[in-house]
Amino acid sequence: MRSYGKITPQFWTGETGKKLKAAGPEAVIVAMYLVTSPHANMIGLYYLPTLYLAHETGLGMEGASKGLERAIEAGFCDYDQTSEHVFVFAMARYQIAHQLDPKDKRCKGVENELSKAPKGPLVVAFRELYGAAFHLPDAPSSEAFCKPLASQKQEQEQEQEQKKERRASPSGSRLPADWTLPEDWRQWALAERTDVDVRQEAAKFADFWHAKAGKDGRKADWKATWRNWIRNAKPGNVVPMASAPGGGRRAL
Repeated sequence: MRSYGKITPQFWTGETGKKLKAAGPEAVIVAMYLVTSPHANMIGLYYLPTLYLAHETGLGMEGASKGLERAIEAGFCDYDQTSEHVFVFAMARYQIAHQLDPKDKRCKGVENELSKAPKGPLVVAFRELYGAAFHLPDAPSSEAFCKPLASQKQEQEQEQEQKKERRASPSGSRLPADWTLPEDWRQWALAERTDVDVRQEAAKFADFWHAKAGKDGRKADWKATWRNWIRNAKPGNVVPMASAPGGGRRAL
């Protein structure tokens, strides 16, 4: 267990901190806990079952899960359900340094801590973020075959969504064959994700769900399905937007 941890005032005033506050008190509590957790290490990638998080924050499972999800959405951390490990993105930067000299003994310490984590998407993400700064050796070839966490997360969210829908509605409905993106859905997407081409995502969304057969192609809430689709969309070339009447934006 660490004897202390560093927390800077930027936790409250930085861009990520503002997003955490906007996400609600559960997100702030979870974020603060992840930095000061008795299970944490200096690199911010460590084993943390959600049961620990729920108990030690006093939020309970529902509050802890909500806070963790909001912290992930705010870009504060990521979580791998398979290994039950969390990765707090900026923690190593504040607990160790922005960059180390190659002769600094802490480079070996970082390497040792990273070796304790199970091979997976979080280790890959850590190497991408800190490999050069902490002079980490090249990753083993086996790490190159790890599934990206974004893809894994999307699959998990879709599975959770399907479970909820099965409880709420045994059948649901299919996406209409003549479906077009409703204007309020489009405006929400434009505000939520400025780094994706909403028109292209709408076309991909329609093609994907029209190709689904049987129960897999049925949804109880298509608007929620669209929101999840946009949240998990990969950044891409964005079609330039111009102002539209009423203060909105429209594709050129």
